[in-house]
Amino acid sequence: MIRCWLLAVSCWLLAASACAQQFSLETKSDTLHVLVLTTDSTVSRWQLPYPVYQFTTGDVDGDGSTDALVGVEKATRFYPMGRRLFIFKNYKGHVRPLWMGSKLGGTLCDFRFIDGRVRSLEASANGLYAVAEYEWAGFGLRFVRFLATGATRDAAETIFINNNQ
Repeated sequence: MIRCWLLAVSCWLLAASACAQQFSLETKSDTLHVLVLTTDSTVSRWQLPYPVYQFTTGDVDGDGSTDALVGVEKATRFYPMGRRLFIFKNYKGHVRPLWMGSKLGGTLCDFRFIDGRVRSLEASANGLYAVAEYEWAGFGLRFVRFLATGATRDAAETIFINNNQ
């Protein structure tokens, strides 16, 4: 009897730790979006008062839980209006920022999440483009490698989209 009860409790704990979660994005207006985290038992919201140009999910920090990657357009204290990358996590059923980056290497045009890495399409001051990959490094993203540098926009976009790089 006790053995059966322990087995039931361990199965319940296992199921609770692997509860289903999903991030989604609600658009309220052009400049107001809400990131929504839905789990088996909670719904949490995080307002994003910025235009959003990109939204995707993936396990950025490698903890086994899905994170949300949101591309927003906003100015920062040291940089003019531009595209930024925000990363959010599920912290005990609540949306919490993991990283709210103001800049990657170059001027961010777009990003994707592929094989545990953030792939970026970045413009440089000379009018050419680069494709770079970053991975999570404890507090933020760490540069891993360039897939292309000094490329035209079309060539860089082809590499950016290609999953086999």
